[in-house]
Amino acid sequence: MFEIIRKIELNPTVTQMDIYAPLVAKKAEPGQFIILRVDAEGERIPLTVADYDRGSGSVSIIFQIVGATTAKLNHLKVGDSLQDFVGPLGKPTETDGLKNVAVVGGGVGCAIAYPIARKLHELGAKVHTIVGFRSKDLVILEDQFKCSCSLLKMMTDDGSYGEKGFGTDALKALLESGEQYDEVIAIGPLIMMKYVCKLTKLYGIKTIVSMNPIMIDGTGMCGCCRLTVGGKTKFACVDGPDFDGQQVDFDEVISRASMYQAFERAAFEHTCHLFQLEVE
Repeated sequence: MFEIIRKIELNPTVTQMDIYAPLVAKKAEPGQFIILRVDAEGERIPLTVADYDRGSGSVSIIFQIVGATTAKLNHLKVGDSLQDFVGPLGKPTETDGLKNVAVVGGGVGCAIAYPIARKLHELGAKVHTIVGFRSKDLVILEDQFKCSCSLLKMMTDDGSYGEKGFGTDALKALLESGEQYDEVIAIGPLIMMKYVCKLTKLYGIKTIVSMNPIMIDGTGMCGCCRLTVGGKTKFACVDGPDFDGQQVDFDEVISRASMYQAFERAAFEHTCHLFQLEVE
């Protein structure tokens, strides 16, 4: 069992939990993920490692409440425990040799972008970070990003904080101003990553994306996380989750990601109804 030792509400739908998992904390690196189960009957869900503290043995996860399992997870309190917390899984983000990097994060994807930006910054790279949210009340990790880059561009769709526009708008402006990058790392909604890759392809800049498709076992055996990269089938759990974004078939991934939306919505509403009955 893995105890929840801290819980922070980052915004109305996004929560950070620190989990006591010393063996995972000992080996975790930016870009890797874990798979957890809330209880013995629970669904397995992958969540990226947002941070880790090898000294205290804690691993931070940040999740958005979008379905039944994340709703059940968010219902837990400090002192409660998770049934399973398996990891670290996947390959760490490659950072060796990078000197000038733009990190683009969108929404809850910023939880993945942050530890990567921090590591690059600690390695001495020049890091320009662009983070985008729909509105001011959804902003997360701003202070952490400020300490992990040489330039931070805050973007909101509605202009309620930072600059109005998308992450791609800020990245395009930087590229048009003459900024040059060894690599761009983009993490967020699929549609955002798709358009970042379309933009950077015009400038001939290698772009890495972090893929989080439907996943069950996290070991490459079930095949649920398959995606097409450069015309070949890859598995996000063992070949990724990082891939060359300009080789990813985003239209295929977007189509597969929507297959279970109706089922997930029904399960989420059922779970919320049960929690409401507890309150009454």
